Amino acid sequence: MRKVSSWPLLLSGVALVLSGCAETLPQVGPNAREVVSQSVEDNVQRYEIVDIDNAVLDIARQRAPDTFYTSFGRSGPSRTPVVGIGDMVAVTIWEAGAGGLFSSAVVAGSFTTGSKTATIPEQVVKASGTISIPYAGEVQAAGRTTGAIQDDIVKALTGKAIQPQVLVTVTKAVSNTVTVSGEVVQGARVPLSVKGDRLLDVVATAGGVRAPVNETFIQLSRGSHTVRVAMERVVSDPRENVYMQPGDVLTLVREPQVFLAYGATGANAEIPFNASGITLATALVKAGGLQDNRSDPSGVFIMRYEPEFIARKLRPDSPLVVRGGLTPVVYRLNLRDTNSLFVAQHFPIFNRDVIYVTNASITDVQKAMQVFLMVSSPATTGLSVYTAVK
Repeated sequence: MRKVSSWPLLLSGVALVLSGCAETLPQVGPNAREVVSQSVEDNVQRYEIVDIDNAVLDIARQRAPDTFYTSFGRSGPSRTPVVGIGDMVAVTIWEAGAGGLFSSAVVAGSFTTGSKTATIPEQVVKASGTISIPYAGEVQAAGRTTGAIQDDIVKALTGKAIQPQVLVTVTKAVSNTVTVSGEVVQGARVPLSVKGDRLLDVVATAGGVRAPVNETFIQLSRGSHTVRVAMERVVSDPRENVYMQPGDVLTLVREPQVFLAYGATGANAEIPFNASGITLATALVKAGGLQDNRSDPSGVFIMRYEPEFIARKLRPDSPLVVRGGLTPVVYRLNLRDTNSLFVAQHFPIFNRDVIYVTNASITDVQKAMQVFLMVSSPATTGLSVYTAVK
């Protein structure tokens, strides 16, 4: 009986699988070499590969989220409220004596001297910006303070009424309001006070927030400019609690901040930040770290779209960088380098980033061996029996 070693057969079979059938092996995604090589296909750049070092870290940290302070912070409290089109106003007129245009006549034999006031029913400021006053005609109201309107009415009634005095009251303000909607207890048009109201004052007037603060974003639209900021940041930074202006629109949106962990990590999942911002080091810990038995520490990738000003600093000559556009960038971190552990503590992770950890090369070899052994075990057993009998 002659003993035949199966190692040459095994090794040659594994080599055959790796060389001819590598693409059919089960895997979660490309390996580190493929991520780099596939950035260019048919001489066309598909995405940029950027190795993370201290210089790249400085650039990446310049991508600060939008802030209300930088966009609207210079605006102080709203000016003295003025009447606007659509507002409801009431006008009360006093006269110095009875028997005038707006006062009751004295009744003979009565102890009363008659009423000296009259209140004109509420009326809406017309599209023309005017209100109607008996014996005064159309009076311009839109864009003016109540004091200025009162003076104009007095002038128009002088010589007609008995020493008239006028009080104009805005009973329902439409123009001097902020519209609040979304994740609030009660969406409404919130009137602004004379002293000035900040963002959180208006949110509180609308009943407060329904969603958790760390999952809520506040979107402020003023004119044609819209900015979205995490509510957690507004609460923690007084500068972000800016003054509101008439016509502002606040929309509170529930949007949990998450990143996607994929590949040779402890968890392949959509993972919430549970904070206003996190770093790569924190994100890797949340994802369960790298799997010792299959991960490639030199193949940690972060995939995201970068705005123009960041992408141009990273790759000034890239054909993918276009004005006002987003550039697909794949950041690579080599955790075999000890310094990368310090860099990871400061590299920012943004909402919807993808963190992908590739498999080590030995993992493909192990898979190939398992596949070959599974397929060839009947033939190997038969060869051994034949050799033993012979």
